[in-house]
Amino acid sequence: MTPVLQAKKLTMNFGGIRALDSLDLDVRRDEIVALIGPNGAGKTTFFNCVTGIFKPSSGDILISPNGGKSERINGLKPNKVTEKGMARTFQNIRLFPNMTVLENVMIGRHCRMSAGILGAVFRNRATVKEEEEVVKTSHKILKKVGIRDLADERAENLSYGAQRRLEIARAIATDPFLLLLDEPAAGMNPQETKELVDLIRRIHSEERISILLIEHDMKLVMTLSHRIFVMDNGRKIAQGTPLEIRNHPDVITAYLGEDIDA
Repeated sequence: MTPVLQAKKLTMNFGGIRALDSLDLDVRRDEIVALIGPNGAGKTTFFNCVTGIFKPSSGDILISPNGGKSERINGLKPNKVTEKGMARTFQNIRLFPNMTVLENVMIGRHCRMSAGILGAVFRNRATVKEEEEVVKTSHKILKKVGIRDLADERAENLSYGAQRRLEIARAIATDPFLLLLDEPAAGMNPQETKELVDLIRRIHSEERISILLIEHDMKLVMTLSHRIFVMDNGRKIAQGTPLEIRNHPDVITAYLGEDIDA
């Protein structure tokens, strides 16, 4: 079956700096894949290319949501990438702080709404029904991530862990086939991290969403991932199962002796 996401020879230059160097990576249907590497390896640059924030200098980004014919999405704008079925979270949380938790999730549903400007202005029956469905669906998603009781709270008043959950909820609201998580455990305490692992597993199994994550918490990576890709200086240096990656000599060298079991 064709992977849901493929990067082929993906290269990204910033002036004289090559942030991505002929990177090959793929994510299969119903798979959890981790992308790891030292700081500055190019991981977030890869995410930014895939989600339309950067247009790669060369190479191909291909998607196949249903495992059929691939579609090239190089240079597609971020909102169009979301409409295609890829959603992401960010290392630095990006919520609408003055909006409620429910409103943040409803914004995620916007790309799946059919009502246009006239419908919004004149409030016809179809528009009202669609908005009611958005509210209902958003409440279900909040329940799934464990923060439904906070629906009416402003996002800025949530705890750090709850804000992370809200960002994931907003991403799920777009109905993605692929969820990209950029350091979802950053700043979390051990209990919050454990709860995050359980949440990601539940989303993966119940929603049948493929997941690609960047993470420095190697215990989380080794626990969750089916496969792992390792980057250093913009290049892929290894790929394989957690067991294969754990003792890979190039990975150990890239981390300068860091204990990847930590």
